[in-house]
Amino acid sequence: MIGRRRFITVMGAVVVARPLSTRAQQPATPVIGFLNNLSPGAIAHPVAAFLEGLKESGYIEGHNLAIEYRWAENHNHRLPELAADLVRRQVTVIVATGGGASALAAKAATTTIPTVFSSATDPVELGLVASLNRPGGNATGVHVMSNSLEAKRLGLLHELLPNAATLAVLVNPGTPGADSQLTEAETVAYAVARKIHILKANSEPELDNAFATLAKARAEALLVAADPFFNAHRQQIVALAARYAIPAIYEFREFAAAGGLMSYGISLADAYRQIGLYTGKILKGAKPADLPVMQPTKFELVVNLKAAHALGITVPPTLLARVDEVIE
Repeated sequence: MIGRRRFITVMGAVVVARPLSTRAQQPATPVIGFLNNLSPGAIAHPVAAFLEGLKESGYIEGHNLAIEYRWAENHNHRLPELAADLVRRQVTVIVATGGGASALAAKAATTTIPTVFSSATDPVELGLVASLNRPGGNATGVHVMSNSLEAKRLGLLHELLPNAATLAVLVNPGTPGADSQLTEAETVAYAVARKIHILKANSEPELDNAFATLAKARAEALLVAADPFFNAHRQQIVALAARYAIPAIYEFREFAAAGGLMSYGISLADAYRQIGLYTGKILKGAKPADLPVMQPTKFELVVNLKAAHALGITVPPTLLARVDEVIE
């Protein structure tokens, strides 16, 4: 009788232990914490490219991967708490996009959770990494270089409109790197002996006011500085530029596709795809410290001829010959 009871007890333990053991062998689904200072609709296309990069790495949202999205809705002061929430949830990787503000919030929130960022400003200058080749900490990502191209953009605008005596620059004072953007623009303006008028905006009403001020200042050309907020509100900005008949150059092709005159910069979708690929590498065990910060090698010059004709501008043949895409 004792032997029979012992046999039943042992078999019961085996039956109970087997499903527990099976569960222990099943790998936990990794969770990405996606932090962005904008809204979902503002960067739907880049996010789709990010998911494509993950897919190329073997990870599909809802299949073998979960993503916790956190959107600051253009309120950068919310980013620290959103980043802290992702840390409390113990996500596997934090993806901080939309500019340096998100990356800085993630850096302040954790020194241990692997982080993949995008940054328009030099990430070494921002203190995100020790160096581009050897990041050294828990973060790496993509330096989209938008902020360092302001001089190039203003030079292209001057080439298109060599007789424009007064140039204007629209910047977001709340974005990291705004001072360096202005320094670059002012250096070019002084080099070509042109007046420069600085406009600042960080909200939709401020954008309206900035263009009204632009008209009063009689600026003849406008550089819209690289900024996630401006990109998210490109339809409003392009419409304002058309209303006030001001020739403008922007950072991404999407502005020219929306009716803007000209753009020069990287492919934002390609940058987000690269972020997805890097995130996939980290999920497979790579360490951010060993992954060099990626930098773009291809830059696109796009001209919208329909916008040029509406403004009465003839694009010089020498400039047109260098254009990567013409929108008609």
